[in-house]
Amino acid sequence: MSETSNGSFPGDGYNLDVLRQLEAHRPIKMAIILALGVMITLGNVAVVMVISSAVPGWSRNSRYFLLSLTGADSAFGLVVMPLNLCVSLVKDYNDGPDSFCHMVAFFNAAVYSTCMYTLASISLERYVAVFYPLQYASLLNRRRALLLIALAWGLPPVLLAPVTWPKGIIEVRFSAASLVCNPTYSSNVAYSLALTAFIFFPCSAIMTFCNLRLWAAAKRQRLKMKMMRMRSRAGGNGPDVASRVLVPVMTVYYTCWTPCMVILIYNATSGSGVPEWVEFVAVWLPTSNGFLNCIFYFWINKSFRRKFHMLLHKLCLGLCPSAEKILGCISAAPVWNNNNSLSERSSSVSSTCTLLTIAAETYI
Repeated sequence: MSETSNGSFPGDGYNLDVLRQLEAHRPIKMAIILALGVMITLGNVAVVMVISSAVPGWSRNSRYFLLSLTGADSAFGLVVMPLNLCVSLVKDYNDGPDSFCHMVAFFNAAVYSTCMYTLASISLERYVAVFYPLQYASLLNRRRALLLIALAWGLPPVLLAPVTWPKGIIEVRFSAASLVCNPTYSSNVAYSLALTAFIFFPCSAIMTFCNLRLWAAAKRQRLKMKMMRMRSRAGGNGPDVASRVLVPVMTVYYTCWTPCMVILIYNATSGSGVPEWVEFVAVWLPTSNGFLNCIFYFWINKSFRRKFHMLLHKLCLGLCPSAEKILGCISAAPVWNNNNSLSERSSSVSSTCTLLTIAAETYI
């Protein structure tokens, strides 16, 4: 095992040089964790400001799923990071497991799992909206949408309940490398692999299948529109929205989550750790997905950006009414022309969850 491997495995010891190295790196790691928490919190506060009110082109179910995603992402900054920063301050490298560390590990894993389940639910909703638009209301009505959200939040605590037991089926120890309380996956290989089988792999399979089908559908739609422009002798090609949206979404998902899952499986099957910074990056990389989701699921949408600018404008004028005269701002809400408003309302069941809608809006 590497000398700088994590301290979550029984019997791990640190010599004086390694302890000094870990202690020197601790402030840097805590600063990175704090910065991530601030970015995630601010980004999701802006998202909540917008989707808590009506957004043109967004269906009710779409807003439910996106609010669920925002809640899961916000939990990174409001729950996971404060708890782990607290543990990092009070736990010593030689401290053994305790009930508080078990609870922190439980909340960490539960938030991570809820985020993955929610991302899979959004992909599934998008898939139904695109390929079954006429049956959407019956296939995914309000009751079923809320049931999916309830499963995304309720299933992880059930699967992860054994982590909360101090003398349960799996051990939990403070990791000096990642500054979190991690389950010792090698202490129960079957349970550790079962978690990946019930959480990561099903969610990844659903997201990959749905987004690949959506990408293919959007590419076909773009090709049809290109042929129509050629027949009408209209020059130029529109942007490749399918690649601009779906490729980054899937790339970011696998980049953020795969290293953590690979290390989990490696630790469970080999009982060995990984180098200090490899573990730190792999453990905390999924939290950055909470900030990047704000960009890929919200900021790329025109309706969201317009609504955010309008709310920000109202907030600025409310805090400083004199700014309107000084800056010559217009306090009226942005004007939506009839063509854009009609296209955004009628283009799809959910503009955020339908790539064909995004493509159509781009060409208007």
